Amino acid sequence: MYETRLLSEDDFRTFKTLYEDFKVRALADYKFELEPLPYEDFVDAIKQNYINCIVLYESGIPVAFLIYTTVVSEAIELNIIHSLKMENKAERSAVLTKKFLDFTKVARRNKVVCYPMLGAQTDLISEMAILGFKFVGIAVLRFMTTGTNSREILQLTKLSELDRRFKVVPWSNNYTQDAVKVVNEAFKESADALFDPRFKSIEGTADIIHKIVENIYAEFLPESTSVLLYDDKPVGFCFMNLTAGKIANIPLVAILKQYQGLGLSKHMLKSSLQTVLRWVDAGVRPITEVNTNTETNNFAALKMYRHLGFKEDYSYPQAYLPVKY
Repeated sequence: MYETRLLSEDDFRTFKTLYEDFKVRALADYKFELEPLPYEDFVDAIKQNYINCIVLYESGIPVAFLIYTTVVSEAIELNIIHSLKMENKAERSAVLTKKFLDFTKVARRNKVVCYPMLGAQTDLISEMAILGFKFVGIAVLRFMTTGTNSREILQLTKLSELDRRFKVVPWSNNYTQDAVKVVNEAFKESADALFDPRFKSIEGTADIIHKIVENIYAEFLPESTSVLLYDDKPVGFCFMNLTAGKIANIPLVAILKQYQGLGLSKHMLKSSLQTVLRWVDAGVRPITEVNTNTETNNFAALKMYRHLGFKEDYSYPQAYLPVKY
């Protein structure tokens, strides 16, 4: 007989075993890039309402959980569904997700639910589809600074000459408002806007840019964030940030529509990569990889990344539940 309820202080002691079972599987089974929070920090995040955790009990024993948050973006973010020892995943996840939808019923009147189904969570696609979730395929690509031929490919890549009216420069805070406008135009009708509706408005896009450049998502790297100028006016951006001091990530590449399809994004991306490699070679930053993601059917973006030395590592379904479901 199942019972579900939000994790509370009374359950912290008995829940720890289940959380530790998740932690040992996070990297291999769920494709996490970093170790999950230590249990004490996880408990603190629960107490401060940064995250919510619904626990499934079987005969009084915690056997599965679902973590979600409503404080990071305009979406309700479903972060992970985990079942003890990976057992009875489909049945337990269905019970947890129904309870989650019940808890968030009011919030879902004007908020999308987004759920990156990383790793073993792809086994739950059928259950999510039955509950009304839609899916966008996401490909994860990596440029390794050592141990692969990524560097060689980048070095051999010849780009077209830039018109003299174009130039690529590093980020400056003076470009913030231009970045909001460019990113909004580039993403407001994209697949990303389906599961992160902030892209649909100037205000929402401003929140995304703010969280990138103010180190809220990760450490912002202004020196390796490239800006494309046309007659000294910003028309494109390639943002970069850093996680755990060694994993660089490109969260956004955006360019105004009239300049798309001309190979200009490659110039920004190559400039950002070359800055990272200079740091690595000088021992300034021990960055092991640069990663990014794009839709699996965005063939132009996939081609661009491959051309500059990125290789596809894996793909996953990005699930989302539209507003007013």
